[in-house]
Amino acid sequence: MAGAKVISEFEVLSVDAVGRRRAWTDEEKIRIVEQSLRGHRQGSVTARRLGISRSLLTRWRADYRAGRLGSAAPTFMAVPLAASAASAAVVETPPAVVATPVAEATIEVVLGNARRMIVPISIDPALRREQYGHSSERRARLIERMELQFEDLEAAATEDEIASERAAARTTTVAAFERRRPARKPFPAHLPRERVVIEPPKACTCCGSSRIVKMGEDGEPSSAIGPRTMASETLEAVPRRWKVIQTVREKFTCRDCEKISQPPAPFHATPRGWAGPNLLATIFFEKFRQHQPLNRQAERYAREGVDLSLSTLADQVGTCSVALEPIHALIKAHVLAGNRLHGDDTTVPLLARGGTRQARLWTYVRDDRPFAGGASPAVLFHFSADREKTHPNRHLAGWAGVLQADAGACPRAGHRPDPGGGYNDLYRAGREPAPVTSALCWSHARRKFPRVWPPASPRTCFELADVADAVRKGKAADAISPVALKAVERIDALFAIERDLNGLSADSRREARQELSHPLVEELHAWFRSERAQMSRHNPVAKAIDYMVEKDGRWDAFTRFLHNGRVCLTNNAAERALRGIALGRKAWLFAGSQRCGERAAFMVPLIVTAKLNDIDPQAWLADVLGRMPNLPMSRLPELLPWNWAAGRKREPKAA
Repeated sequence: MAGAKVISEFEVLSVDAVGRRRAWTDEEKIRIVEQSLRGHRQGSVTARRLGISRSLLTRWRADYRAGRLGSAAPTFMAVPLAASAASAAVVETPPAVVATPVAEATIEVVLGNARRMIVPISIDPALRREQYGHSSERRARLIERMELQFEDLEAAATEDEIASERAAARTTTVAAFERRRPARKPFPAHLPRERVVIEPPKACTCCGSSRIVKMGEDGEPSSAIGPRTMASETLEAVPRRWKVIQTVREKFTCRDCEKISQPPAPFHATPRGWAGPNLLATIFFEKFRQHQPLNRQAERYAREGVDLSLSTLADQVGTCSVALEPIHALIKAHVLAGNRLHGDDTTVPLLARGGTRQARLWTYVRDDRPFAGGASPAVLFHFSADREKTHPNRHLAGWAGVLQADAGACPRAGHRPDPGGGYNDLYRAGREPAPVTSALCWSHARRKFPRVWPPASPRTCFELADVADAVRKGKAADAISPVALKAVERIDALFAIERDLNGLSADSRREARQELSHPLVEELHAWFRSERAQMSRHNPVAKAIDYMVEKDGRWDAFTRFLHNGRVCLTNNAAERALRGIALGRKAWLFAGSQRCGERAAFMVPLIVTAKLNDIDPQAWLADVLGRMPNLPMSRLPELLPWNWAAGRKREPKAA
């Protein structure tokens, strides 16, 4: 029994012929793990030497690092052992024989062999902490943090699930539908098609046989086998192609009179012209519509292999301006024949000594489409070095009618008002042939109302600001002037009425305005007076109200549209005509001289008028430059944009 007690105390090996399960204590596990970690020894070497599996050793290592070996239950495993006669004798010996001297001697032999198999491990505790302690502590803290994060994620997932269930309870199930795949818009039918056929295979792709026969292709109406597929289309752009046209005049001699006959030389768009009408139209369109200066055009032409100097291009621009004077004169007469015009002006930097100065580009627009007038829209431009009142008088000499414009120069930050400039001289009583009737723009009046309160700067009062839009964006209530907001709402009601009247006759518009707009305008005027009486003259909203009602005759000019159906509520037509000039200022920066500004004012209305009549300005200019030399003066009106467009529509029918 003493020998049996020794075996139970050490619990080294329980052996039989085929191996059996045994229990490892925590102390043995710790020793084995420390032995496998010593000297960075691989775990497989230790596991193979002790006859245990590598996965079990890995689990013990994890428990060792987590500090769970002291409380973990014993782990059982199958340990294969080599069979021997002595071991068999020990196992098969009955308990009564164990106490015999022979059995005790045998047990001592087995214990000695077991002690030699177990390698004693003794590592200094301080050294062990230095090598493994810090790393295990960091891992333990990391595991704790991960567990906390997992708890947070689990709680968040639960909250989201509850919220989704509540949202699902408030939703309504709708019938399912099939979403159609978006179809690409087909390419224009007038574009030429280039057919590209992919080279067919020489043999069958399945069996390699050369006996293949064509059965169809993509895009056919029907196919005997397989689904129908459309031929793929790719949009491609062909680079600009240059060519030289050689005009040859053949000579003929008469056998009877011996005289020589030769056809006359064709007329060119410009005298001794070397450039065709399409090239001239391209130069004009790029310069005055796309705002590409001539030096940039010359550089682009040089990259395409055609070297055209800047002076050569400038010479063609000046020559064509003279050639197009008859067309410009006809457009000018058409504009001044209207009894109602839109007028506006914009600044143009003019090159001067030491820098630039502010010049002006004036525009006058005839557009009768809002009241169903029969005249086609057209534009007229003028250039001046300043904004003196004499310029509009010269532009509109001999003209009388209704002019829709802004209320004149308005004070801005750093600028003083110009009472003697602008259109003011057109309205004086002694003007010949008659004073011009003023009709002011409600869009300009609406822009005067400040968006925020108090304004951040003096310019705030004169910026384009939509108060209603500020309210929709959720700005603070104390940041919006309630008076300005109410004024914009009242003015917007007038705009809503005008949208329904656009395109009606002048009489219908006047009757509808008297019925719908007149009461609103009277209420607005009384409300302006009452609110203005409670404000300081320095109040930005008061300045906006004074812009409409302070001066004599100002309110009458604003309400002119109520009594004349031809008058529009806004002057947006003139502003749209000047939009291209505002965009071009960033490209050409300034006008080089007075003549340069006048040339621009001469060419721009040709392009803008063509655009107003919904035709391609470049194509129209090319056709005009090509046909005008061969047309008599009496037929020049055929080349005006509105007549040219009508003629192009009739050409296919005549063919």
